[in-house]
Amino acid sequence: MSADRPTTAPADSHDVIRVGGARVNNLKDVSVELPKRRLTAFTGVSGSGKSSLVFGTIAAESQRLINETYSAFVQGFMPTLARPDVDVLDGITTAIIVDQERIGANPRSTVGTVTDANAMLRILFSKLGDPHVGSPNAYSFNVPTVSGGGAIKVQRGKQTKAVRRSFEQLGGMCPRCEGMGTVSDIDLSEIYDADKSLSGGALKVPGYSMDGWYGRIFAGSGYFDMDKPVGRFSDRELDDLLYREATKIKVEGINLTYEGIIPKITKSMLSKDIDSVQPHVRAFIERAVTSTTCPECDGTRLAEHARNSRIGGVSIADACRMQISDLADWVAGLDEPTVAPLIEKLHAALESFVEIGLGYLSLERPTGTLSGGEAQRTKMVRHLGSSLTDITYVFDEPTVGLHPHDIARMNALLLRLRDKGNTVLVVEHKPEAIVIADHVVDLGPGAGSLGGEICFEGTVEQLAASDTLTGRHLHDRARLKDSVRTPSGFLEIRDATTNNLRHVDVDIPLGVLAVITGVAGSGKSSLIHGSLPADADAVSIDQTAIRGSRRSNPATYTGLLDAIRKTFAKVNGVKPALFSPNSDGACPNCKGAGVIYTDLATMAGVATPCEVCEGKRFDAAVLDYRVDGRDISEVLAMSVDTALEFFDDGDARTPAAHKILKRLSDVGLGYLTLGQPLTTLSGGERQRIKLAIAMTEKAGVYILDEPTTGLHLADVEQLLGLLDALVEAGRSVIVIEHHQAVMAHADWIVDIGPGAGDDGGRVVFEGTPRDLVASASTLTGRHLAEYVGAGTGAG
Repeated sequence: MSADRPTTAPADSHDVIRVGGARVNNLKDVSVELPKRRLTAFTGVSGSGKSSLVFGTIAAESQRLINETYSAFVQGFMPTLARPDVDVLDGITTAIIVDQERIGANPRSTVGTVTDANAMLRILFSKLGDPHVGSPNAYSFNVPTVSGGGAIKVQRGKQTKAVRRSFEQLGGMCPRCEGMGTVSDIDLSEIYDADKSLSGGALKVPGYSMDGWYGRIFAGSGYFDMDKPVGRFSDRELDDLLYREATKIKVEGINLTYEGIIPKITKSMLSKDIDSVQPHVRAFIERAVTSTTCPECDGTRLAEHARNSRIGGVSIADACRMQISDLADWVAGLDEPTVAPLIEKLHAALESFVEIGLGYLSLERPTGTLSGGEAQRTKMVRHLGSSLTDITYVFDEPTVGLHPHDIARMNALLLRLRDKGNTVLVVEHKPEAIVIADHVVDLGPGAGSLGGEICFEGTVEQLAASDTLTGRHLHDRARLKDSVRTPSGFLEIRDATTNNLRHVDVDIPLGVLAVITGVAGSGKSSLIHGSLPADADAVSIDQTAIRGSRRSNPATYTGLLDAIRKTFAKVNGVKPALFSPNSDGACPNCKGAGVIYTDLATMAGVATPCEVCEGKRFDAAVLDYRVDGRDISEVLAMSVDTALEFFDDGDARTPAAHKILKRLSDVGLGYLTLGQPLTTLSGGERQRIKLAIAMTEKAGVYILDEPTTGLHLADVEQLLGLLDALVEAGRSVIVIEHHQAVMAHADWIVDIGPGAGDDGGRVVFEGTPRDLVASASTLTGRHLAEYVGAGTGAG
């Protein structure tokens, strides 16, 4: 009997994740087997299909299957996920996704609130704080103090008695700033021009034109004279214009609501995250609203009782302001047996921050100010101490925003997760992170429609010996330049004290390629974004994500579609609005979406191609209008490079469109389709679209924040060529960067450090890359010396 038994149990045979026939986004029937309990790196150029395979297929199906285990009631509160377009998906385990999506930049969101460290601190102070002020809510800056009272009716037998009741909930929110830490004042000179009348265009608020409904509501309210200059309004008239609460009025027989400008724009503009509003609205907010630290709570967001309750002389406000590494030491020193489990858990969470290289942050740091790399590592904190095993951890470029010194630490964390018995899938471009992989899957050979195939599977050694794009570039090393450019002037920064900067004075050369570097958290962004002189003629390209719906595409986002529509309108003698799928030219059946979407409540909705326009998004009559034999839907289906030729001559010649397309091609996006939804673009592609748009702005100084994010090794060379072209055209380029190839290519380097947080904030080196390598006096210098000395000198 025992002889017939198999040597391994059936359960042990499921050692691979099998994907068969994956067609998500640009994947072309991809089939692959991934070993479990190993670290697999996915490589390939930006847009080759890495994220489509890892996130859009494997992780998405894992999440969908887990969600289906909950009741329909619970699923109603969860995002509905469709099954990925794949034939076979076997052996997948529970996936935990750590992606590059920014943590929500809600003004109330801090490092402490998103990691539960604040929740544990509040419980600690509610138990040990002296004087004792109440429950954990009494220490929360998101909970206001509320009280009330009155008579309630109580049924007792057949009698109903009125009983007086009162209640009070003590919250920790500062009443002056409502837990925001800052108070805002509105500059009324940016709201209206006192010398003009309302009908003469006195209002400066975007969208408040007197030609439409606003004009009819203001004129019909009867609260003021539309033709009198606002500067001559009486106090009553000005108060009605600016501050009047919502009031029902009747205009031309229609019931409407009149509301003062200040409460109206507060709700429609000022209460929103500034990064989420349109650029012209953002510019208005930045002009009109001045924010200052709340004088009552000194920016701590907390009410007086919460600030005065202390443990050993330390208040919760003091604790949240401490550097996390110092806070961990303070928590470790607390000796109180009654709350020992809480202290232990809080200390473990804080130590995870230190271990992951974020010990320099403080719990009060707003999440909106974190860099992409910091946000990603903050999301990792909650997984580090987990006892779960046989989980699939999926990471999207975990080395983003990391100095070479920090990458080794991140590698150790990834290997530790693997060694606990987990499957680790990593989408990565950095050679230092690829070399630790047990298994490599290389996608390509190109990007977009030119990619979506598996070019290579195997070990790192086999990859290096292969003839794939990644294999050829894996051991590339940039050379130090033989000569550097001479500065045309200097940008002076004096006594910079933003965040952790320590009264820094530095002259950044103009007319050259200058790189600002240093370990993560050393103060690079604080120096450039936070301390640049207000009169600097600079345009900044940062890491904030492109926001766009399924209707947004490269043509709409870059303004290219406006130029194309004008050409179609001019050639055909009709109005431009006909050539927009979001306006007059939209297919009446699908409203220009190209698909009909059927919502199925708790199950994934079904999107079917529109039968009327066949997914082209336009009304059939619009498609009769052509330019050089192409209709508007055919133009939007073109790649950037094809469109570049199309709009260069003949009837289609459009210099404005050609200029934008040339910029897109220059940043390496020639393969992108003009009408491809922005939601399907990779992180690297979105970053380069922003770069292409910024290059059209007439500025003397370009500031790029980690432009190599999401770029393949081969793409970095093209980026360096682009930066050189900008400098040769007479522009100054300042790059905040960790990539050694960019450092080696610089004319001038400013190294901030020596460490992060309180250990940083100083200029530790200024000079040429060659001098930095020769001195090897800083962490950056030692890593750059190792980098340029270890390679073949290619690039």
